[in-house]
Amino acid sequence: MNWKKNDLVEVTIEDMSEDGEGIGRAEGYTLFIKDAVIGDRVQAKIMKMKKTYGFARLVEVLGASESRVKPLCPVSGPCGGCQLQSLSYERQLAFKEEKVRGQLRRIGGFENPPVEAVIGMEQPWGYRNKAQFPIGRSKDGRIIAGFYAGRTHSIIETPRCFLGDPVNEKVLKIVVDWMEAYGIAPYEESGHRGLVRHVLIRVGEEIGDGRQVMVCLVINGKRLPHKEELVQALRTLPGMTTISFNINTENTNVILGREVRHLYGDGYITETIAGLRYRISPQSFFQVNPEQTGKLYDVALAYAGLTGRETVWDLYCGTGTITLFLARQAKWVRGVEVIPSAVEDARENARANGITNASFYLGRAEEVLPRFYEEEKERADVIVVDPPRKGCDTALLDTILAMGPERVVYVSCNPASLARDLKYLCAGEYELVRVQPVDMFAQTVGVETVVMLSHKKR
Repeated sequence: MNWKKNDLVEVTIEDMSEDGEGIGRAEGYTLFIKDAVIGDRVQAKIMKMKKTYGFARLVEVLGASESRVKPLCPVSGPCGGCQLQSLSYERQLAFKEEKVRGQLRRIGGFENPPVEAVIGMEQPWGYRNKAQFPIGRSKDGRIIAGFYAGRTHSIIETPRCFLGDPVNEKVLKIVVDWMEAYGIAPYEESGHRGLVRHVLIRVGEEIGDGRQVMVCLVINGKRLPHKEELVQALRTLPGMTTISFNINTENTNVILGREVRHLYGDGYITETIAGLRYRISPQSFFQVNPEQTGKLYDVALAYAGLTGRETVWDLYCGTGTITLFLARQAKWVRGVEVIPSAVEDARENARANGITNASFYLGRAEEVLPRFYEEEKERADVIVVDPPRKGCDTALLDTILAMGPERVVYVSCNPASLARDLKYLCAGEYELVRVQPVDMFAQTVGVETVVMLSHKKR
């Protein structure tokens, strides 16, 4: 192999990586090429080399794949938010199905996992009800908002994100103009200075004359100067329901801090899924795609197989979205969540929906469930888990095995950690019965998956 950095090569893309990069081979040397899709013949420039593989930058598409489409967003290439805009939506769904199947094979050790076709979207654009925009400066010193370029913290200015709501663009313009007018500096990671770090925007259901909009500024400080002027400007937007700021003075990549201070409104917006209304605060976890969330939870509910006699535990329950779905068909549901404001929202959501057979506990799932099992001999007929990307702690998996519920429903946004945890559970008392991917994140490599495990002895 005679290739070296900065060489130009011509390759045919034969596969795609888990991160959506095209994979081609030049004289047997494997190259990962961003923005190239299966079937493309491309010219690429080698940027980084390792012994058996390297990374290259797409220079030109010499022969386009039948699956290639023109991206809707003009900055889809440099922006790290979307990885699959150049791939037809039909092919995106096939890619995600194979991604789930491949991880279950390689990591989980399941030779022929029962993966069903991905549940896709009718309209795979404009679906996100939440966006978090980092704030910074351009090379010429302007204050800008956008998204990080892939694998960096360099902000790509994004006038409009086609996955989100058009109101995002209007909110960002008001915030940037306000910062410029009053000399309010954006945050700089390198020196841990500056004030405004991110702008969080959520959009909720239509109530009365229009929908609801939430804006929360994440700041590197404990006070927000000229906040009255910001509130006045934001309130000119239709549907502006609540405005707040979140304090995050830590030198960290974590976006939100622990404290939220409200400037206008009640501090929450409302979303409705399948007839259930949910209160959502700035720090609360809530699925970003309402249309697909209903489909996802319908699958989870079907996999739970409830008859009205079961006791169910819903771990990592957030604002109680799945919990309340389950409660309508279970005897009792216990939800566990680590974020205090989310637990408050969950309890209020149960009250507002007239659900009296659900209770919520504040704490880490891997601590709360073992405590209830060991100290109070708590049992469960069904356990539902919807953990963060890292998956479940071993202590939690051990408790699930010890409790031995008839069914486990695992909802995951990360096929790799899902496969690892399923391998652990299925090495014990469970067997993998059904796997249903759901496309919650069109145009990106993300995929949500619902899995049904059944106890071998039940």
